[in-house]
Amino acid sequence: MGPVTTWIAFLRAINLGARRRFPKDDVLAAVAAAGGRDVVSHLGTGNVRLSLEVASRHEVETALEEAFLADRGFEVPTVVLSVEELRAVVADADRIGAGHAGVHTVSLLKADPDPEAVRRVEASGRSGESAHVTGRAVHLLLPVDVHTARLGNDVVERHLGVATNRNVRVLRTVRERWCG
Repeated sequence: MGPVTTWIAFLRAINLGARRRFPKDDVLAAVAAAGGRDVVSHLGTGNVRLSLEVASRHEVETALEEAFLADRGFEVPTVVLSVEELRAVVADADRIGAGHAGVHTVSLLKADPDPEAVRRVEASGRSGESAHVTGRAVHLLLPVDVHTARLGNDVVERHLGVATNRNVRVLRTVRERWCG
């Protein structure tokens, strides 16, 4: 085991439809059952801060996903960032999104991306859309009407694997509240 570390977990595809319900209190209880301490959430259930004594991000993701599956009976892919990683994602967002008047979302990747797949994602946008990959974060700069955009988390996942998407405002708020 390693030292007690603070992690930020982003749960993918919960509370979307009737069959993937995962109420906030149940999420928090499942995180505690996985060994999480000082567990809190932001905006319902999809963003969770916890402290856990584990050696790696992969171990945190595995522990949480096993607890979620045991509790819910369905898989809940989970992307975990350290406090430092989340700070870096938001700093990159501020730089990449500077001056952008549309919508800025960030797809957080479960795994490190393949460089060739990164090139494909970054070339996927059409006029007024762009993707910028930094580490395990894909910054999507989209027009105001995101429903007409070609780029989205579905494109990111098709090329780069499991990802969960958040509006940059949510990430900034989580960073301010949980990352000092």
